[in-house]
Amino acid sequence: MEVPNGWQEKVRLKREAQAQALATAMSDNLRGLDLSVVDVDDISTLVRRIASGEVSSEAVTKALTEILFQEALARAHELDQYLTDHGSVIGPLHGIPVTLKDQFNTRGHDTTLGYVNRSFEPAAEDAVLVHMLRKLGAVVLAKTNLPQSIMKWDASDHGLQWCETENPLWGLTTNPSSRDYTPGGSTGGEAALLSLHGSLLGWGTDIGGSIRIPAHIMGLYGLKPSSARLPYNGVPVSTEGQEHVPSSVGPLARNLPSLVLVMKELIRMQPWEHDARCAPVPWREDIFQGFKCTPLTIGLLVDDGMVRPHPPIRRVLLSLVEKLREAGHDIVEWNSDLHAECIQVMDEFYTADGGEDIRRDILAGGEPFIPHVEALINKGHPISVYDYWQLNKRKLMLQQAYLKKWDEIRSPVTGKQVDIVLMPPMPHTALPHRSCRWVGYTKIWNVLDYSALVVPAGKAASTDSDALWNHVPRNVLDEWNASLWTQNKAKMIELGLPVGVQIVGRRFEEEKVLAVGTVIDELLR
Repeated sequence: MEVPNGWQEKVRLKREAQAQALATAMSDNLRGLDLSVVDVDDISTLVRRIASGEVSSEAVTKALTEILFQEALARAHELDQYLTDHGSVIGPLHGIPVTLKDQFNTRGHDTTLGYVNRSFEPAAEDAVLVHMLRKLGAVVLAKTNLPQSIMKWDASDHGLQWCETENPLWGLTTNPSSRDYTPGGSTGGEAALLSLHGSLLGWGTDIGGSIRIPAHIMGLYGLKPSSARLPYNGVPVSTEGQEHVPSSVGPLARNLPSLVLVMKELIRMQPWEHDARCAPVPWREDIFQGFKCTPLTIGLLVDDGMVRPHPPIRRVLLSLVEKLREAGHDIVEWNSDLHAECIQVMDEFYTADGGEDIRRDILAGGEPFIPHVEALINKGHPISVYDYWQLNKRKLMLQQAYLKKWDEIRSPVTGKQVDIVLMPPMPHTALPHRSCRWVGYTKIWNVLDYSALVVPAGKAASTDSDALWNHVPRNVLDEWNASLWTQNKAKMIELGLPVGVQIVGRRFEEEKVLAVGTVIDELLR
């Protein structure tokens, strides 16, 4: 297919192709369907229903209408035939609808990263993760929206920041609760689709909170593993080649057992044999089971010292803490020492190339810059190799200092080291579009490459309206955040916007984090 040069024409053709695929699916493939399958939240439950013959893989797939729809139907038909021929499912994800952030290569389809320039350049092969998911029986339905360049950049120096999911190619993704509110970013398309029951399992990436922020905002479960735990090969990214703060691949779902299942099954496939970046760390079931049935020592950080959490965030977190205490778990005060320094280093890494990588992609397509992306690429000048080395030295020193801090903070009751840190994912719930200005609660853990999980824990409620909110702002960001609550609290409460909590472990402690998440989830439910 010959593609015209003008970026507007490329956008028109891409959107026209999507609309045609959706129209075909709606007219030919949805008649007589049992749409109850989309209300199943748990992967294992749906696989059992498929295995028993109660529902077919093809029926599950037809419940969604997205770009890869026809291929998904063909694959679902193959899976149903396999079940008929062999009397068993092909794998633990047999027939499970899966969607992917538009960053994962899928053979025969574009991977745009939100760039018009990358349209009509289909991938030659699947990403390693996509290949593994298919082997487990998953059916890939669609790829979902993300910001131009992927970067949901926040400006810690009081500049512009969004946490949005918007680009000139597909436009702005909105929150299903209210079109005026954001679903977060950069994995906002996945989070919005999952919240609408359009998929059972979503896949995103996280370099500053891009899985955890949308999970928190949309009331989902989202895991950011350490960067070398799952395969990243075949997942293009802006500033590809940088390894100073590696991006992580991770899942999102509507229940926690589904996250546990996919992590366990993927790691059991030994991804380090397929991706040179992966660490050879097997699934440690003993750790997962052990931390589910032992008294925990939990470090509590309510406020990062930079931006105060809104009343719903604080109330939901402290309510959970009381439940944990009543269940016999030890709560230890944590502090935000070293957080500001880590975040400063990360902000300097973001612009180490002077914005050249992102600028080249956007200029090649001739598309307009989304404002927050333009602010990012114009934020600084490229630094020398020597200065880059010094920046990496600062990062390593901070990582070592935080490791020491974790070791030294002990329970005054038992003398034990904390198992995990419990804290907010954000200082607020979902916000009106283009209002977010601080993601320090999440990106600190990217600098350290720690494991972090978000679990839905509550919602904004009428009682939050009466909470005291007259403090003196600490800084410009805190002042901005305070005004967001004052101006929008009535709508936030009316919408009952979700509130998540963040559970943090050290590097490669995904089993522990998921186990503690299971304990917390059971207390909350």
